[in-house]
Amino acid sequence: MKNPDLTPQTRTDAGLAAVLRVAVGRLARRLRAQRPDASLSLGQGAVLFALARHGQMTPRALADHEKVQPPSMTRIITALEERGLVTRTPHPQDRRQQLVDLTGAGRTLVREDQHRREAWLARRLAELSPREKTVLREAAEILDRLSQS
Repeated sequence: MKNPDLTPQTRTDAGLAAVLRVAVGRLARRLRAQRPDASLSLGQGAVLFALARHGQMTPRALADHEKVQPPSMTRIITALEERGLVTRTPHPQDRRQQLVDLTGAGRTLVREDQHRREAWLARRLAELSPREKTVLREAAEILDRLSQS
Protein backbone atom coordinates (compact mmCIF):
# COMPACT_ATOMS: atom_id res chain seq x y z
CA MET A 1 0.00 0.00 0.00
CA LYS A 2 1.36 3.41 -0.93
CA ASN A 3 1.92 5.95 1.81
CA PRO A 4 -0.27 9.03 1.22
CA ASP A 5 2.45 11.14 2.90
CA LEU A 6 4.78 10.45 -0.05
CA THR A 7 3.91 13.45 -2.19
CA PRO A 8 6.11 15.04 -4.85
CA GLN A 9 7.45 17.42 -2.17
CA THR A 10 8.84 14.46 -0.19
CA ARG A 11 11.06 13.53 -3.12
CA THR A 12 13.53 16.18 -1.94
CA ASP A 13 16.15 15.34 0.72
CA ALA A 14 14.31 17.54 3.22
CA GLY A 15 10.99 15.88 2.41
CA LEU A 16 12.49 12.42 2.66
CA ALA A 17 14.06 13.39 5.99
CA ALA A 18 10.66 14.41 7.33
CA VAL A 19 8.96 11.20 6.19
CA LEU A 20 11.78 9.00 7.53
CA ARG A 21 11.77 10.81 10.88
CA VAL A 22 8.07 10.11 11.33
CA ALA A 23 8.24 6.49 10.10
CA VAL A 24 11.32 5.59 12.14
CA GLY A 25 9.84 7.30 15.20
CA ARG A 26 6.59 5.34 14.90
CA LEU A 27 8.44 2.05 14.45
CA ALA A 28 10.70 2.81 17.41
CA ARG A 29 7.65 3.52 19.61
CA ARG A 30 6.01 0.26 18.52
CA LEU A 31 9.19 -1.69 19.27
CA ARG A 32 9.60 0.03 22.66
CA ALA A 33 6.05 -1.07 23.52
CA GLN A 34 7.27 -4.68 23.25
CA ARG A 35 9.90 -4.24 25.98
CA PRO A 36 9.53 -6.73 28.85
CA ASP A 37 10.68 -4.12 31.41
CA ALA A 38 9.28 -0.70 30.61
CA SER A 39 10.74 0.71 33.83
CA LEU A 40 14.20 0.89 32.25
CA SER A 41 15.06 4.22 30.68
CA LEU A 42 16.14 4.31 27.06
CA GLY A 43 19.69 5.10 28.20
CA GLN A 44 19.73 2.13 30.56
CA GLY A 45 18.47 -0.17 27.83
CA ALA A 46 21.09 1.16 25.41
CA VAL A 47 23.86 0.41 27.91
CA LEU A 48 22.60 -3.14 28.45
CA PHE A 49 22.52 -3.75 24.70
CA ALA A 50 25.98 -2.21 24.22
CA LEU A 51 27.42 -4.52 26.89
CA ALA A 52 25.65 -7.53 25.38
CA ARG A 53 27.06 -6.72 21.97
CA HIS A 54 30.59 -5.57 22.85
CA GLY A 55 31.31 -7.22 26.20
CA GLN A 56 32.64 -5.47 29.26
CA MET A 57 33.57 -1.82 28.87
CA THR A 58 34.85 1.04 30.98
CA PRO A 59 32.35 3.72 31.95
CA ARG A 60 34.23 6.16 29.70
CA ALA A 61 34.03 3.79 26.73
CA LEU A 62 30.29 3.34 27.37
CA ALA A 63 29.82 7.12 27.56
CA ASP A 64 31.69 7.58 24.29
CA HIS A 65 29.75 4.75 22.65
CA GLU A 66 26.39 6.15 23.72
CA LYS A 67 27.46 9.76 23.12
CA VAL A 68 26.66 10.97 26.62
CA GLN A 69 28.71 12.81 29.22
CA PRO A 70 30.60 10.64 31.76
CA PRO A 71 28.53 11.89 34.75
CA SER A 72 25.33 10.81 32.95
CA MET A 73 26.83 7.40 32.27
CA THR A 74 27.83 7.06 35.92
CA ARG A 75 24.19 7.62 36.93
CA ILE A 76 22.99 5.05 34.39
CA ILE A 77 25.53 2.45 35.54
CA THR A 78 24.67 3.05 39.20
CA ALA A 79 20.95 2.57 38.51
CA LEU A 80 21.63 -0.66 36.58
CA GLU A 81 23.95 -1.90 39.30
CA GLU A 82 21.30 -1.23 41.97
CA ARG A 83 18.88 -3.38 39.96
CA GLY A 84 21.42 -6.19 39.74
CA LEU A 85 21.76 -5.94 35.96
CA VAL A 86 25.44 -4.93 35.78
CA THR A 87 28.54 -5.24 37.93
CA ARG A 88 31.67 -3.13 38.19
CA THR A 89 35.07 -4.73 38.68
CA PRO A 90 38.57 -3.25 38.79
CA HIS A 91 40.32 -3.04 35.42
CA PRO A 92 43.08 -5.70 35.33
CA GLN A 93 45.71 -3.38 33.82
CA ASP A 94 44.69 -0.05 35.36
CA ARG A 95 43.28 -0.27 38.89
CA ARG A 96 42.11 3.35 38.65
CA GLN A 97 39.49 2.25 36.13
CA GLN A 98 36.56 -0.11 36.36
CA LEU A 99 34.99 -2.50 33.91
CA VAL A 100 31.22 -2.74 33.63
CA ASP A 101 29.67 -6.05 32.61
CA LEU A 102 26.25 -7.67 32.50
CA THR A 103 25.12 -9.96 35.28
CA GLY A 104 23.16 -13.11 34.54
CA ALA A 105 19.96 -11.16 35.17
CA GLY A 106 21.13 -8.46 32.75
CA ARG A 107 21.86 -11.02 30.04
CA THR A 108 18.46 -12.64 30.56
CA LEU A 109 16.69 -9.30 30.31
CA VAL A 110 18.54 -8.44 27.07
CA ARG A 111 17.67 -11.84 25.54
CA GLU A 112 13.99 -11.50 26.53
CA ASP A 113 13.89 -7.96 25.16
CA GLN A 114 15.47 -8.98 21.85
CA HIS A 115 13.19 -12.00 21.52
CA ARG A 116 9.98 -10.06 22.14
CA ARG A 117 10.86 -7.20 19.81
CA GLU A 118 12.13 -9.44 17.03
CA ALA A 119 9.10 -11.73 17.32
CA TRP A 120 6.76 -8.74 17.00
CA LEU A 121 8.70 -7.41 14.02
CA ALA A 122 8.85 -10.85 12.36
CA ARG A 123 5.05 -11.07 12.58
CA ARG A 124 4.75 -7.68 10.90
CA LEU A 125 7.31 -8.61 8.22
CA ALA A 126 5.38 -11.80 7.42
CA GLU A 127 2.56 -9.55 6.18
CA LEU A 128 4.79 -7.94 3.51
CA SER A 129 5.38 -8.97 -0.07
CA PRO A 130 8.75 -10.42 -1.16
CA ARG A 131 9.50 -7.15 -2.99
CA GLU A 132 8.79 -5.07 0.13
CA LYS A 133 11.09 -7.33 2.17
CA THR A 134 13.87 -6.86 -0.39
CA VAL A 135 13.46 -3.10 -0.18
CA LEU A 136 13.61 -3.27 3.61
CA ARG A 137 16.78 -5.39 3.55
CA GLU A 138 18.44 -2.72 1.43
CA ALA A 139 17.02 0.10 3.54
CA ALA A 140 18.21 -1.56 6.77
CA GLU A 141 21.81 -1.35 5.57
CA ILE A 142 21.38 2.31 4.65
CA LEU A 143 19.65 3.18 7.93
CA ASP A 144 22.41 1.45 9.87
CA ARG A 145 24.99 3.50 7.99
CA LEU A 146 23.05 6.70 8.73
CA SER A 147 22.88 5.80 12.42
CA GLN A 148 26.68 5.52 12.56
CA SER A 149 27.33 9.04 11.27
